[in-house]
Amino acid sequence: MLVVQELQAKIADKEILKGVNLEVPAGEIHVIMGPNGVGKSTLGHVLMGHKSYERTAGRILLDGTDITEMDTAERAKAGLFLAFQYPVSIPGLRVSEYLRNLYCLRHNVQVGVAEFRKILRDKLEMLSIDRSALSRYLNDGFSGGEMKRLEMLQLSLIKPKVAILDEIDSGVDVDAQKTVAEAIKKIRESDGTSFVIITHYQRLLNFVNPDKVHVVLDGKVSRSGDMSLVHALEREGYEWVRQATDGSIANSAH
Repeated sequence: MLVVQELQAKIADKEILKGVNLEVPAGEIHVIMGPNGVGKSTLGHVLMGHKSYERTAGRILLDGTDITEMDTAERAKAGLFLAFQYPVSIPGLRVSEYLRNLYCLRHNVQVGVAEFRKILRDKLEMLSIDRSALSRYLNDGFSGGEMKRLEMLQLSLIKPKVAILDEIDSGVDVDAQKTVAEAIKKIRESDGTSFVIITHYQRLLNFVNPDKVHVVLDGKVSRSGDMSLVHALEREGYEWVRQATDGSIANSAH
């Protein structure tokens, strides 16, 4: 569903992505882990076409279509979604108005307020979002957990082909993490959405049970595996991955 080939990118002349290769089949949950500053969030932004980043090489394919030269809006219409690590607050824009317009644009339909409330009912329950949140301004005064639940609500309405979740578990308590994890599993089952979850923490992954885990070091995917790789990182940190990678390179050179 998502194929990334030798992706390289920089910002302000600083090279960050140095040849990322990644394949995420349809309906699978893949995880990106790594220490701070290695390019995890940058990868999400570059995949979404953020204008602050300059792609210098590589290709991005979404469901067989080359989206490398598309702008952000075109990528979103093609079925790519990014949940922000730090969602933006927009005072004056009501959540209900924003979500209804989002739904109509994505599905090319027009629905009234009453009909949209019916569409929202089950999704609000799934994410433990109180209906009163709909009358508030977008993310204005929201807690971390409320913001992340709202990101997942947007995702469930849009039904993308691939959803990139940038630290969806940061700044939220364990109950919110469980809610987000259950939503991820339900959306995958109902809509066949593929997920790329960028995270530092194991707890969410215990709830989600991902299909594959990738470790990013120095702007590249250095190692891939299953949940046993996460457990190894919890015990030993990232240095052993770096040493193993450096050793492989040295051996291949000989």
